[in-house]
Amino acid sequence: MQPTRDILSYPSTASRDRHLVSPVPLSVVLLSASFAGLSLAPAAAQVTAPSQQTSAQQAAAASPDAIKQREQELEAARLQQKNAAELQQKLKADIAAIGQDRSKLNQQLIDIAAQVRSVETRIGDAEARLRPLDSREQQIRSSLDSRRAEIVEVLAALQRAGRRTPPALLVRPEDALQSLRTAMLLGSVVPELRGRAEKLAGDLGELVALRKTIATERDAMAQDRDRLKDDQVRLAALVDERQRKQSAIEKDMEAEGARAITLSKQVDSLQGLIAKMEQDLKSAAKAAATASLQGSPASLNGKPNLGALKDPARLSPAIAFASAKGLFAFPVNGTKIRDFGGSDGAGGVEKGISLASRAGAQVTTPCDGWVVYAGPFRSYGQLLILNAGGGYHVLIAGMERISVNIGQFVLTGEPVATMGSTSQVASILATNASQPVLYVEFRKDGTPIDPGPWWAANEGEKVRG
Repeated sequence: MQPTRDILSYPSTASRDRHLVSPVPLSVVLLSASFAGLSLAPAAAQVTAPSQQTSAQQAAAASPDAIKQREQELEAARLQQKNAAELQQKLKADIAAIGQDRSKLNQQLIDIAAQVRSVETRIGDAEARLRPLDSREQQIRSSLDSRRAEIVEVLAALQRAGRRTPPALLVRPEDALQSLRTAMLLGSVVPELRGRAEKLAGDLGELVALRKTIATERDAMAQDRDRLKDDQVRLAALVDERQRKQSAIEKDMEAEGARAITLSKQVDSLQGLIAKMEQDLKSAAKAAATASLQGSPASLNGKPNLGALKDPARLSPAIAFASAKGLFAFPVNGTKIRDFGGSDGAGGVEKGISLASRAGAQVTTPCDGWVVYAGPFRSYGQLLILNAGGGYHVLIAGMERISVNIGQFVLTGEPVATMGSTSQVASILATNASQPVLYVEFRKDGTPIDPGPWWAANEGEKVRG
């Protein structure tokens, strides 16, 4: 019988034992299956096909698998198409049921937008948990790969001590771990060898546990991504319905939007833009006049009446902006990368905050207010300005698409825009930001103010519509 050859240069002691077949195949199997790639094709696949085999025979052998794969892909596409059609039908039925009830539409928008942001948060959290897990898995794999010679030596010695043939094929690290433990139990192992074997078993055990955890996290994240996709489709349909009804109310809305863009090119500053809109643009002027005529919302015992936020049919702010400190949620899920009063990177001082977000993230309003500008402006990209009443304005910039119109009254938590895939704000682009960034600024009587006191300290304190 021909001796079996290992892919490593085997120790000299092993070369004297080449007539013993079992130790050497063990090293080959364990090395190639569990530690070099943690995967092993069936033994038959490792044998080179004879030169006489024709390409036609190879194609015939692969044909059933290829056909089966194509059938599975086709079935998946059909199922996806069916689900999309069912979702569209349900959306049409839901919108028809809402009818002309503005409060129901508003509540649906706020609820679905909150749901979208909740799923975005879960996906972000899952990605954060996966990063160190993936890193640790790679560390263990690299460690095992760098110790291949030692691993072969330990396992071969354990196998000889155990006097039992290992599984013919070890296709998973779980199999390698089980084989190692079995050999340790069966063999009369010297303490030094046992210590090395236990270290190896510990690494393999951690790798197996890590892979299970990673698989669970990825499965949950995939389900959340599917849910997010459906929610975004539903939200887009509701937003379109809201804007359709708004357009029916404001017949000249398209002309107003075009005029707003023209006027915005005549000013150089944000304060000039606000003044220009609220003075020269009919819909913005009407919104500003309404905001100034509204008295301060009623309070309970001197505190904001949070119950007023539950009315989705309201046409004016439920809470006075000045008394809503500590209640607002960020307009987008993200991480603060610049704060009010800090350096803007160009020798100036930040007048607002900047939030790094996910690509395509949903943007919602932190407060009630009237839209006095919605469109591109200078270096801010797409800019949305809300008149929140009481001399306060909220400016939100850096989105890719705005979904509300000038003159429109929007509620706390209502969807108003979506982020793109990169930053739209010039000052952020200059820093080579690799993700979209939302810029938020609060103003009182035209002067930028620190928005910090208005943000909620934790999730439970944020106001909801």
